[in-house]
Amino acid sequence: MATAQPDMAALEGSESGPPRWVYGLVALGLLYCFLVSISLMGASFKLFGAGFAETLIKGCTRPVVGLFIGILATGLVQSSSTTTSLVVGFVGGGVLPIEMAVPLIMGANIGTTITNLIVAMGFVTRKEDFRRAFAGATVHDFFNLGAVLVLFPLELKFHMILNTAKRLTLLFDSAGGAKFSSPLKLIIKPTVNAIKHFFNDTLNFSDQTTGIVLFAIAIAVLIFSLVFLVKTLRVLIVARTERFVNNYLFRNDFTAFLLGIAITVLVQSSSITTSVIVPLVGAGVVTIHRCYPFTLGANIGTTCTALLASLATVTVTQGGSVGVTAAFAHLAFNVFGIAIFYPLKRIPIFCARRMADLAVKSKTAAIAFFAAVFFGLPLLIILLTK
Repeated sequence: MATAQPDMAALEGSESGPPRWVYGLVALGLLYCFLVSISLMGASFKLFGAGFAETLIKGCTRPVVGLFIGILATGLVQSSSTTTSLVVGFVGGGVLPIEMAVPLIMGANIGTTITNLIVAMGFVTRKEDFRRAFAGATVHDFFNLGAVLVLFPLELKFHMILNTAKRLTLLFDSAGGAKFSSPLKLIIKPTVNAIKHFFNDTLNFSDQTTGIVLFAIAIAVLIFSLVFLVKTLRVLIVARTERFVNNYLFRNDFTAFLLGIAITVLVQSSSITTSVIVPLVGAGVVTIHRCYPFTLGANIGTTCTALLASLATVTVTQGGSVGVTAAFAHLAFNVFGIAIFYPLKRIPIFCARRMADLAVKSKTAAIAFFAAVFFGLPLLIILLTK
């Protein structure tokens, strides 16, 4: 739990200080800015990364290469939803064989955690906050890395994920899809589109230039909102509010897991869900032990929204059934991963804490981990295999 902050405690107790609801409104405003910055970052990556990512995925010919292409492509577009949607579309359209969907999706699961690490780096100037935030961000990485290390060889040998996905597809062959619109995206997307339109259309910037500008704005807004959001949370998270968070929302692993699923289904983005928890972990409001099941729930939640999309938009015919199978493969991978690494949760939590300790001692190590996992190693493997 976070150490006491004397200045904040004094502010909370001061009768002349603003009432609690003012801090609540400020926190909501800062949270909105934070979410806009995350969406802006995704939009910027898509402007100068989506075409390259699409080319990478189309050129996938071997499972090992597919795994690293999934990591690199998702790191570039900063969205596992984009990568998995491309995979589902390419598989359904016959561009990719169904066998290549599983390694690509595994890679996408690793690549999507890049957003968490970017958010955690916003705490780099505050040692203990950074330690907690970095551990909260990387626990997701170590879960996905562990799941891939165990399941990828098993999938190559026995195809258990693909076979499970095929059986699930048979059960849902006659199911109709249902579209779902994220209410969070409805209030964030207009702001992001307006900013993008201003640079792209009003100032006539190219997509590449607009992408760079949007990324710079996103980083600036991200750091600003994070710094002041954590300070505001420390004023709000006292007594009753802290008890509410810990006794109800994160009462135990099961409630944290369900909350992760619910929020991700609601906002239709695991990146947003897991990024929101990082500041709470950094502020000491949520422990890494509750953060872990929450991120597992987000992993399940993002597969549910992808499945809804596939059932709603893919005609269940020859190609459609294959596309739905690819979506079910995403669900099966996460379910198997949770079945293995929830009982073994001490392993990813231990690894995350040790990595956080190393990152606090050496910022270079944190940057090296970030660059190697998401860009350096995948790019090297792809180039060597080419």
